[in-house]
Amino acid sequence: MNATEDPIWRARVHLAAANRLAVYDDLEEGIDNHFTMRVPGQEDRYLVLPFGLHWSEAKASALIVFNEAGQVLEGSGSLELSALSIHAPLHRATGANVVLHTHQTWALALNMLEDNRLLPGSQTAAFLTGDIAYDDVYSGLADSLSEGERLAGVLGDRKIMFLKNHGVLTVGDTVAQAYHRLYKLERVCRAQILAMSTGRPIAVLDEAIVKKVAAPNPHNSHSQAEREALYFSAMMRVLDREMPGYAE
Repeated sequence: MNATEDPIWRARVHLAAANRLAVYDDLEEGIDNHFTMRVPGQEDRYLVLPFGLHWSEAKASALIVFNEAGQVLEGSGSLELSALSIHAPLHRATGANVVLHTHQTWALALNMLEDNRLLPGSQTAAFLTGDIAYDDVYSGLADSLSEGERLAGVLGDRKIMFLKNHGVLTVGDTVAQAYHRLYKLERVCRAQILAMSTGRPIAVLDEAIVKKVAAPNPHNSHSQAEREALYFSAMMRVLDREMPGYAE
């Protein structure tokens, strides 16, 4: 089996690419926040960038493997407390393979508002609004597994969570799926903040139209999974030009 066929190495490459893409897309905060992925075929084993590396430095070989006990099982570097406290319980409780958490600017700006609900004011927003869970109480820095357990209860079976006064997170079966959600989320949050800044009313889509837009369309040329995979492959090609080295 070569490197491209090895599911664990492929997972490492994709997660490292996502870290670098977050820099390219201005979703990161240097060394803070975390992207994690379950090691393929293993329970309670998660990949993450070691704390202290800038996200632009992410490489497949540099990722560490940790468990819910907070032990670093593979690789060199340290595990930051919030990565353990938030991510490990979310993976276990929701079954998500991938958990991406950021304090990205436009989504955070919306979450700083008293009314932080994402409105279905555009076609893209209509795809997302029904899949968002809202954690409306910020209780301080995550420093124990109980916080991740609480967040998992809020998230339920949804794929996006707004963390009031804090940030956002997305989950997914693949890095491509979770990152695509995160990127699209930032775009629609930006659009809503800009629309709100005009002081004019936002034309919210009718609920029936929102359901129609969000429903699977058998006539589409590509499935949602295919679109996510094509998007992420395209963005890895961008990284190969602009920020190479993630696959090392």
